[in-house]
Amino acid sequence: MRIKVNHISFSYNELQALKDISFEVDTGDMLAIIGQNGSGKSTLLKCMNRILKINQGSIEINERPLSAISPAKLSQIMAYIPQTEEARTGLTVFDTVLLGRKPYISGKPSAHDLEFVSELLFRLELEEEAMRTINTLSGGQQQRVFIARALAQQPSILLLDEPIANLDIYHQMKVMKLLRQLSAEGITVIITIHDINMAARFCNKALMLKQGTVFASGDQSVYVSANIEYLYDIEVEVVRYKDNICIMPKNL
Repeated sequence: MRIKVNHISFSYNELQALKDISFEVDTGDMLAIIGQNGSGKSTLLKCMNRILKINQGSIEINERPLSAISPAKLSQIMAYIPQTEEARTGLTVFDTVLLGRKPYISGKPSAHDLEFVSELLFRLELEEEAMRTINTLSGGQQQRVFIARALAQQPSILLLDEPIANLDIYHQMKVMKLLRQLSAEGITVIITIHDINMAARFCNKALMLKQGTVFASGDQSVYVSANIEYLYDIEVEVVRYKDNICIMPKNL
């Protein structure tokens, strides 16, 4: 699905967190929202998911105003994973992921629902943990459970706030490869991410935020030293090897 953000702004009381933000994301894109802490990345995702109500501007999904979509319909279109989430004590991994099927279940879960959840657990290498209670898992394992639960909604749009922050390098790669595969299957994936090298490697588009405003956006051509140095206030060297981009800070 195509998302269009039109000149939106948002304030926490007197503090303006987002200022005149505009960008577009097409079906199958994987967009990385990058910037320093406090630049507005998480706030932007919450505005796109209607957790926060924008002060001005508009957001459209396939040319339809986001404000006109019912909560029930939005839960079938869009899934959101926050940066931190408290695991429900006593709930198994399987049942946690099954909660993602709620928009489609009336009464008891069907055989299709149960099979769908089992396939997701296998895909995210969680099948051995299926009957464990989620609060006994590591933070990285819990994050993969929350991703599986979001995918259980069968969303056309997937919003993730720092999805690899608590994962080791192996599972960071697994999750990023999975998200890129989902985008190739037609899901619009939007993530906030601190690891700019992971963003450059896996995401075909980038949105750079600085103090609540967009100063650069587009394809991988935005990964130039001038942009990155302005974004993070440090000197960097951008190295391109084959199809990969590597951003390395210079000596501080």
